[in-house]
Amino acid sequence: MKNSSKDTDTRNSDILRTLQEVRELRSELLTESQIPQRHLPAIHPAYADSARNLLQYLTLRKRDLRPLQEHLRTLGLASLGLIEPHVLASVDAALKALHSLAGKKGTPSLPDSHHLDFSKGHELLLQHTKNLLGDATPGRPVRIMVTMPSEAANDYTLVHDLLKKGMDCMRINCAHDEPAHWLRMIKHLRKAEKSVGRSCRVVMDLAGPKLRTGPIEPPPIVVKIQPSRDAFGRVQTSARIWLSAQTKPHPAPTPTNASLLVPSKWLRGLKTDDVIKFTDARKARRSFRIVDVTKTGVWAESTSTAYIIPGTIIRKSDHDLKRELREAPVLPITCQESFLTLHQNDILLLTREHVPGRPATLDTDGRILTPASIGCTIPSIFDDIRSGESIWFDDGKIGGIIEELLPTHARVRITHARPKGEKLRADKGINLPDSTLRLSALTPDDLAVLPFVAEHADVVQLSFANSASDVEMLQEHLGTLGNKSPAIVLKIETRRGFENLPDMILTAMRAPSCGVMIARGDLAVECGFERLAEIQEEILWICEAAHVPVIWATQVLETLAKDGLPSRAEISDAAMGQRAECVMLNKGPHVLSAVRVLDDILRRMNDHQSKKRSTMRELKLAHTLTKEQAAT
Repeated sequence: MKNSSKDTDTRNSDILRTLQEVRELRSELLTESQIPQRHLPAIHPAYADSARNLLQYLTLRKRDLRPLQEHLRTLGLASLGLIEPHVLASVDAALKALHSLAGKKGTPSLPDSHHLDFSKGHELLLQHTKNLLGDATPGRPVRIMVTMPSEAANDYTLVHDLLKKGMDCMRINCAHDEPAHWLRMIKHLRKAEKSVGRSCRVVMDLAGPKLRTGPIEPPPIVVKIQPSRDAFGRVQTSARIWLSAQTKPHPAPTPTNASLLVPSKWLRGLKTDDVIKFTDARKARRSFRIVDVTKTGVWAESTSTAYIIPGTIIRKSDHDLKRELREAPVLPITCQESFLTLHQNDILLLTREHVPGRPATLDTDGRILTPASIGCTIPSIFDDIRSGESIWFDDGKIGGIIEELLPTHARVRITHARPKGEKLRADKGINLPDSTLRLSALTPDDLAVLPFVAEHADVVQLSFANSASDVEMLQEHLGTLGNKSPAIVLKIETRRGFENLPDMILTAMRAPSCGVMIARGDLAVECGFERLAEIQEEILWICEAAHVPVIWATQVLETLAKDGLPSRAEISDAAMGQRAECVMLNKGPHVLSAVRVLDDILRRMNDHQSKKRSTMRELKLAHTLTKEQAAT
């Protein structure tokens, strides 16, 4: 009996202590969330309650709530884990439950008890999502956004089939194609809407100040013919060369070491066992033998290594033929792709001038004489970067540290690359997560296309949104372009954008509709791949508290869209998109299959998950044990 009485006293003490803690938390919510409310008069009426709820949520999350959550769980109460859409209502519910557990009569005194009830918070998010993204597809509340390929401008059937498969939003990337192409895409969509009987929103994505690598000098146009050799240098397999006619070139029907274009008349005169002689680019005398003549080309074999460039003269050994039938030039060879190969600890010179980059030059012992160099598309960043800051290229495939800043270039030490080296090509993204770049979110190109966007788009996406002033700038420009103003979606793809998200949301709330896109590609590079899961979770929380719809983007079912077969990890990632209000697919040859698969995944997940709340439909698995026992 003594232990029972002691346990009861301990529980009562825990209840009273927790009750007092929740009272203090509520008082803090009402006091501190008032401080930034001077901004509320500018909020559109549609977002007035949402803005207050967001401010209360931010106040709540300034403290570590884990001890309080554990106390509530121990007492058998809800632990504030699903508080986002209705912050004050959740705190008040906890207070009332604790008040009752403490044996107090009546209801607790709750000053300024005006708040969103539990249903209203969810209703606001649903309404704001409908306003931004249109009506939901029956059975699938999460919308599907699809990026248009260039072919959509001339292929009505593609647009029609995408809409029929389940596309809810057509995304047009303003970094590609031209207004004339965009208009044809939109006309195809409007025609398809009438045919399919479904509506679809037009979303236009401004390119923004995308920092990219500059051009690279093309490599020497040379074809290396090399047989395979053993460890002693002895030829094991002859090199196979495919000769094709200039007038009707055909690709090699089977794998080859080299493909050469030659004049058609000269090619027709070749016979099996002819010997072709030439002097290669190194002034070495070489030859190959014709081994097969087909209708589409000629096969030859060589046992010597040779380097052939356009203009190399190749000759038949038959001296009785006329010169034009005896010898012929190798015709221009398709230019090889330009790239720099970078390894860990290499030096890369990032140049201020937009001049073609060059690979490193080496001495005869393979030692670097001059480092590799490459330019960038926005030279003004050199005024903002500092030594010691990190730099990343090509979606994080290559990383480095800025070691030194000079008037003409920055000296970068490569710290992240695969052991065999990584290829850096032109027009690849550059990220500077440690640098405070003074780049306007709207470029001159963006401003040039903005009138078209304002006229034709339902939604405009602001790329590289970093601050409230970026949002204000877009709002001001749209305000000068007429009454029809598309809703703004903030693309969060930088560390600054993530850190300034609450301010930007409150600024976007000056309009009746807005949204947020988690652009996970650049965001992962900027914040670190290991932090991406945590950061996207925080964005989802903040947006749910603000009742702002979220678009889940970047590499969703990308392998399926490009290659026709998804990876297992992609399926799990796509299922996570159920946490958002919209999932975006990028273009690819198999994008129709990607839409179909994503539609199926989201429909299935809709039975199990709503935001971060599990829903408990009947599980077939729950019946299996009973059936097994009955059978036994």
